[in-house]
Amino acid sequence: MKSIYVGNIPFSATENDIRDMFGAYGNVSSVKLIEDRETGRFRGFGFVEMDDEGALAAIEALDGQDMSGRPLKVNEAKPRAPRPRY
Repeated sequence: MKSIYVGNIPFSATENDIRDMFGAYGNVSSVKLIEDRETGRFRGFGFVEMDDEGALAAIEALDGQDMSGRPLKVNEAKPRAPRPRY
């Protein structure tokens, strides 16, 4: 399984919209759209998990693809850097 970062998602998009878009390239195991902790509003990015072969095809096909007038940023997710503790 690969985790894919998807950025610049239109605020009107739903998890099902993203699942359908990526599902054309392989089996999608999960979609997580990230919300602001305090407001609960969607932040415009998320993560998709899918099989390795489908993930590579989806990244190549969907990076820069227009979705409701916004070019998507699609690439392999990088591990989150540790945040400093104060």
